[in-house]
Amino acid sequence: METSESIQSLVVDLRRPDMNSRSYTMTLSLFFLLFIITLCVTPLIGSSKISLARAFSDTINISNNTDAIILFQVRFPRILLGALTGAALSVAGAIFQALLRNDLAAPFTLGVSSGAALGAVIAIALNLHVSLLGFSMVPLFAFLGSLGAIILVFSLVRTRHGEFPTGVLLLAGVTANFFFAAMVMFIHYLADFSQSFRIIRWLMGGLDITDYKTVLSISPVVFLGIFILMFISRDLNLISTGVHSASSRGVDVARIQKVGFITASLITGTVVATCGPIGFVGLIVPHTVRLFVGPDLRILIPTCMLFGASFLVACDTLARTLLAPTEIPVGIITAILGGPFFVWLLKRKRQV
Repeated sequence: METSESIQSLVVDLRRPDMNSRSYTMTLSLFFLLFIITLCVTPLIGSSKISLARAFSDTINISNNTDAIILFQVRFPRILLGALTGAALSVAGAIFQALLRNDLAAPFTLGVSSGAALGAVIAIALNLHVSLLGFSMVPLFAFLGSLGAIILVFSLVRTRHGEFPTGVLLLAGVTANFFFAAMVMFIHYLADFSQSFRIIRWLMGGLDITDYKTVLSISPVVFLGIFILMFISRDLNLISTGVHSASSRGVDVARIQKVGFITASLITGTVVATCGPIGFVGLIVPHTVRLFVGPDLRILIPTCMLFGASFLVACDTLARTLLAPTEIPVGIITAILGGPFFVWLLKRKRQV
């Protein structure tokens, strides 16, 4: 049970952005500026140097303009996909942490990404190349897998009072991750050579195979999902102070939790189906941004979206240039960064 003092202090924290709107507007502008700089600089970085003058020249035929091909057909769609993926995973992580009131909650640690991976691997193993309502079977199965992971983990840990104990939550998440990973390995073992190659390629988590069609296909889902989460951010703020206090303030806790969980799993499953499981983005970014803007989701969601996009694009730029011309899957880079960050977060929680 929350005490009245703790509830009051949490509510004061959530109102802090309204009390100092100018500084928060400036912070949001700085994150937006960082995002714009990232979009402008990273396309110019790579194993092959390009000339902007040649890339934008209208006197050279596009089929013979190597600089334009590298910039507009190789790097830029990859950067856009990285920005969408980073934004989606970061916002989803912030939502899970708010709803569960658990700093360690994220799509990766709760098994949502692993569930999406299992769904995608099943679709690949079954050679499902058909579409349903214009959607490919791989992203559809990945979304169903992420939704199944959410239902499994939350049903295991939710108490009669609608609370999610931290210890049980992490245990359920780890268990779900192991179970889904075992199923993925089992399916991989039974797959033929071509299926095995597609599964391995997908599980590495990368942004190196993309085009504008891929970006355009996932953009509506990601932006619509983030818009829905922004729309209910005030109610999510109240739930983050406790389900009992939120209910007493007129919030339909069950409905808002359901919308939040389903929407976050939708955008997670969508980007994971396209890029593979890229871990720790949903853990690193929300905590980093929260240090600057506080816990109010009305501010946290847009700043997480901007910084998450910049973060993953920067990680992918490092992945494709660190051992150039060999490219490292971006999931390896985020895992290398996320491991120490997770340990730091655990130590920080013990000191609080």
